[in-house]
Amino acid sequence: MSHKRIPKRRAAMAAGAVVALGAAAVLLPNANASQDGGGSDDSAAAPRTLKAADAPGLASQLSGLLGEAFAGSYYDAGRQQLVVNVVSGDDDTVVVQAKKAGAAVREVDNSIAELETGARTLKSEATIPGTSWAVDPRTNKILVTADRTVTGAAWDRLESTVDSLGPGMATLQKSGGTFRTFVSGGDAIFGGGARCSLGFNVTAADGSPAFLTAGHCGVAAAQWSDAQGGQPVATVDQAVFPGQGDFALVRYDDPATEAPSEVNVGNQTVPISGAAEATVGQQVFRMGSTTGLADGQVLGLDATVNYPEGTVTGLIQTDVCAEPGDSGGSLFTRDGLAIGLTSGGSGDCTAGGETFFQPVTTALQAVGATLGDGAGGAVGEQAGDEGAGAGDQAGGAESGVGDQAGGEGVGAGDQAGGAGSGTGAAQGAGDGTGAGPRRR
Repeated sequence: MSHKRIPKRRAAMAAGAVVALGAAAVLLPNANASQDGGGSDDSAAAPRTLKAADAPGLASQLSGLLGEAFAGSYYDAGRQQLVVNVVSGDDDTVVVQAKKAGAAVREVDNSIAELETGARTLKSEATIPGTSWAVDPRTNKILVTADRTVTGAAWDRLESTVDSLGPGMATLQKSGGTFRTFVSGGDAIFGGGARCSLGFNVTAADGSPAFLTAGHCGVAAAQWSDAQGGQPVATVDQAVFPGQGDFALVRYDDPATEAPSEVNVGNQTVPISGAAEATVGQQVFRMGSTTGLADGQVLGLDATVNYPEGTVTGLIQTDVCAEPGDSGGSLFTRDGLAIGLTSGGSGDCTAGGETFFQPVTTALQAVGATLGDGAGGAVGEQAGDEGAGAGDQAGGAESGVGDQAGGEGVGAGDQAGGAGSGTGAAQGAGDGTGAGPRRR
């Protein structure tokens, strides 16, 4: 799939360039790196090493194999292993099965069913603006976060609900920032006075060129431009926000638009070969029109966030920083796999904070679009193989890509009115990676 570099404009990244260069130092030198499956697949005592992109496939396999004994999993990046939580009870065979499958096994107290019940209780009793929760498999608890606006009676209600879940079921923490979407005014993609970032270029179900961005950008304006006050270049086709996700499909108005699958990271582009599920513990990179390139780690899945505009479910929680204007921006792996679209969070790229992303696989399925080589929902081994190839390509990309990205798809990002995290947007409307408005 090709990608259009929407009008001749270069990204002026200022402070964002510093962030981009710092993260690129981590991303680019490793773009060609491959991880082989060392260790013995048959050894119960030696978990096998694997890529982060392959972890969801093994986790899915073990979930089916272990049934109710499966209590979640996460990726240990240091050891390059999948750690699987198991509630074994009196049945030691489940531990043996998990080890034989190649996972590192940890016995825990809370089952998936118990954690899901706790999350439902939080939803019914503590849906308070400024709060979020997600299951953290590393602690085998529900991580509940309240921003600084949650005080007085609201805090008491949240604390009481968490306590009612019982000891060892949840952890309650305070955030110094305020949960919000990252829409802003400034350079990127523009629409209705809002500014966002492009997420990823995709092919719509009818074969026409389009891009994904944040849903809150999509509901903010129907049309998006690549320059503030400029002529629209794309029109929103579908948008979800709030509710079960934060994503929008935006179609390019010109059906001849070329929309390549790539993310412009400033001094080169990273080819995007497909989409993959996120894994807790996985290293990820975010591109946005405000702050450029930043990296961090996945902290939780299926997160619920209570924004002032309403509740959004099914998000990815990370510690990757973002700021207004980054909305809709690309979240991807060093191997070139699309993971998420910037939704919102708290904090900034100075103090840090929590940031939430819409899973790309879910968005693609909902809108019927494809990304990269067409494997819109690539996961597991398939995603891992695709990612390795993307990584090799990324390693050899030309440094001049930055200029291309700068003029390329920012329009979408600008329109998005603030979805700045768009990979392309961050680059200055970027590379079109984000192919459209995003919300952040």
